[in-house]
Amino acid sequence: MRPDAHKVLIYATWQDTLLVFDEPDFPEVELQVPGGTMEPGESPEAAARREFAEETGMTPPDKFVHLATQDYHFVKSGREICHRRHYFHVALAGEQRRGWLHCEMTPDSGGPPIRFRFFWLAMAEARGRLGYGMQEALEPLQVRGRLKSPI
Repeated sequence: MRPDAHKVLIYATWQDTLLVFDEPDFPEVELQVPGGTMEPGESPEAAARREFAEETGMTPPDKFVHLATQDYHFVKSGREICHRRHYFHVALAGEQRRGWLHCEMTPDSGGPPIRFRFFWLAMAEARGRLGYGMQEALEPLQVRGRLKSPI
């Protein structure tokens, strides 16, 4: 099946935790990791850097490591949709905020800004709590319950 969209998802890690967010104005929306849609002509890594900055409000780190590319299928309005997902890992160092709110000013929907509430979640907990299949490429980051830095 030809993908309907190309997406990037970013696993940002810090001290054995994963950066996740929810949408306080839309409690029915499941827990997610930063990411979004690639623009025409944009490379997956460039899209990951752009989406990371847009969604988190943080300066993207220098090193983005590609983990996997997988197709994600779901049904919307009775139609099967395929998103080709490019997963990246960024390991953050130094001190990080424990949690914060940030507005996505350019949502895919083209609507008004969306508030995101960011926080850090233990990797083991993230696997069971992430929505929309976003946990599917976490395995390369875990070795016997400990984070490893992909090379």
